[in-house]
Amino acid sequence: MQTCPLCNGHSASDFSQDKRRAYFRCEDCAFIFADPASRLPPEEEKTVYDQHENNPNDEGYRRFLNRLAAPLALRVGDKPGEGLDFGSGPGPTLSLMLTEMGYNMAIYDPYFAHTPSVLEKQYDFVTCTEAIEHFYTPAKEWGLLLSMVKPGGWLGIMTKLVINTDAFAQWYYKNDPTHVSFFSQETFRYLAERDGLEVEFVGTDVILLRKTQ
Repeated sequence: MQTCPLCNGHSASDFSQDKRRAYFRCEDCAFIFADPASRLPPEEEKTVYDQHENNPNDEGYRRFLNRLAAPLALRVGDKPGEGLDFGSGPGPTLSLMLTEMGYNMAIYDPYFAHTPSVLEKQYDFVTCTEAIEHFYTPAKEWGLLLSMVKPGGWLGIMTKLVINTDAFAQWYYKNDPTHVSFFSQETFRYLAERDGLEVEFVGTDVILLRKTQ
């Protein structure tokens, strides 16, 4: 029996199995995670990330990220504010877009922008796009994200959401070997209620959470 790495200690049962690995689902928060024994070693994981073509000059990539940037900016407002892009990747783009909107941005990435000092302060908003699904220790990383958001501030996340068991079995998103953590609306609602957050689902893969205290 596995235990949930997100809500800590609750039991997780068998959920799905493909040719490469097994997946488990928490019976309490509905978080789904890949078998920890199937994780890539750090050097192989970084090799996969090095193949990502995150180019700030790519208009298609900017349109993709704007699905988070635009609704987040509407909620944060146009006051000069400070933000952090957590998991900025090899070609930081969202931070550049938000800088162009007038925000003061910092970036952090464990492989490409490893500057731990930026994790020691609070921000008006924190973004995490296409990164939360890579978290090996999601309870720790979720706590870190929340700790960096000021009271009344926003956490903006972009990740594909689990729909149901049948859809998961056919889901391309789980086939990336670096994707190990999978969230659903149910999971985010659980976290919002537990941690004093207001949650909004914008489209199919954008989640905005406001820290109410």
